[in-house]
Amino acid sequence: MIRDLVEKTRSYRRFHQDFKIELETLKELVELARLSAAAGNLQPLKYMLSNDPEKNEIIFKNLGWAGYLKGWPGPGEGERPSAYIIVLGDTRICKSFGCDHGISCQNIMLGAVEKGLGGCMIGSVNRDKLRKNLNIFDHLEILLVVALGKPKETVVLETVGPDGDIKYWRDDEGLHHVPKRRLEDIIVE
Repeated sequence: MIRDLVEKTRSYRRFHQDFKIELETLKELVELARLSAAAGNLQPLKYMLSNDPEKNEIIFKNLGWAGYLKGWPGPGEGERPSAYIIVLGDTRICKSFGCDHGISCQNIMLGAVEKGLGGCMIGSVNRDKLRKNLNIFDHLEILLVVALGKPKETVVLETVGPDGDIKYWRDDEGLHHVPKRRLEDIIVE
């Protein structure tokens, strides 16, 4: 059922780093992105794939992780993603990418969960440094990075409390709690 898949598609930030994701699997996930809707059907998105530990380390060093978890620099060695998909916008096709990359990344994430994987869409990227480190062409705008792996954490959805706090948090057992607003609080009459 689609609802089950959506509920399981969470932002995971700790992984079994030694779990190898094959390049073919990454291509299958990009195939789901390729089939996404695109404004004007321009299809300006391109994808850079990595399942190589050395390249992964370069990518990891250029990402910001979990802004609400103050003082947490991101997953430690052994808990880092085992693959990445860098989502790029080809400015030779168009200059603005609207929400195309969000749609395509959600398809990637849903596909990953269906394969028993998890991921995290990351917008906090040192784009200049990543571009230089990976020799990304100037006409390709770095839009998002999708970190992928076999999840090593549990994410629990809960209802936003009476204080209205939407910040995610981890408890003493390491469970990652994500408050969600109630349906009746987001529908406008």
